[in-house]
Amino acid sequence: MGALEVVRAGALSTVQDLGRPGHAHLGVPRSGALDQPAHGLANRLLGNPEGAATLETTLTGCAVRSHLPTVAVVTGAPCPVTLDGRPAPWGEPLRLPAGSVLEAGAATYGLRTYVGFAGGVDTAPVLGSRATDLLSGLGPAPLRDGDRLSFGTRRRRDPLATSPIPSPCPAPPRELVLPVVPGPRADWFTPAGWRTLRTGDYRVSPAGNRVGLRLEGPTLERAYDGELPSEGMALGAVQVPPAGLPVVFLADHPVTGGYPVIGVVPEEALPAAAQAVPGTPVRFVPAD
Repeated sequence: MGALEVVRAGALSTVQDLGRPGHAHLGVPRSGALDQPAHGLANRLLGNPEGAATLETTLTGCAVRSHLPTVAVVTGAPCPVTLDGRPAPWGEPLRLPAGSVLEAGAATYGLRTYVGFAGGVDTAPVLGSRATDLLSGLGPAPLRDGDRLSFGTRRRRDPLATSPIPSPCPAPPRELVLPVVPGPRADWFTPAGWRTLRTGDYRVSPAGNRVGLRLEGPTLERAYDGELPSEGMALGAVQVPPAGLPVVFLADHPVTGGYPVIGVVPEEALPAAAQAVPGTPVRFVPAD
């Protein structure tokens, strides 16, 4: 049986790592942690390899019982942390005795919290990654109460004795500012449509998920009716379905689609999108 028991899975908790890039030609998206800096910070604090898997929780957090002594850390969206019911620090490595329960509570600011363990979470890799992909179904299923997981092989040094000073991790955004470059089908939109994208009052929709950040706001005027033959979709693509509202593709996005892509948000701007709660104002600006 696994050394890590899920006591409370929360709204959506998954195993995530750096994903499985390079398989789009097989119809497989990259997947992986949506907030890569927060995921990476957890691994640095624990002395793990950058590819070690963590638990990504959504809004309500999760609770786990470790049946072996280990070291853990909670990063990403700030939340209350408890160890056996007692307050514990967020963003600092914690020593977990065997049998203890670590709980990352509901996010107080932001959307996704990361729980890392010394050695990482060990599940069977699929195409070189342990990441859960909600769109394709690859990787382990989203966590459920009672699930058991294993730890990977930890490095010999004690993370609490030699933890590095972490680099700052950006706070979840009060306003999400997304740089955008013109996409391959920008000509499918009128000048008024482009102007609306750059000046429109958008907000994050509660309908978004790991596949895409859905927005509420003004619709984009198109220059042509009809749809396109299916074509490749990039991470960060701003696709516009028939309803006219833009969708920003995130890590579990489809690799092909038939709706026009008006622009693309550079990858380095997407971690902030992963932490934008429903209702967050969104502004598109021209990328440098």
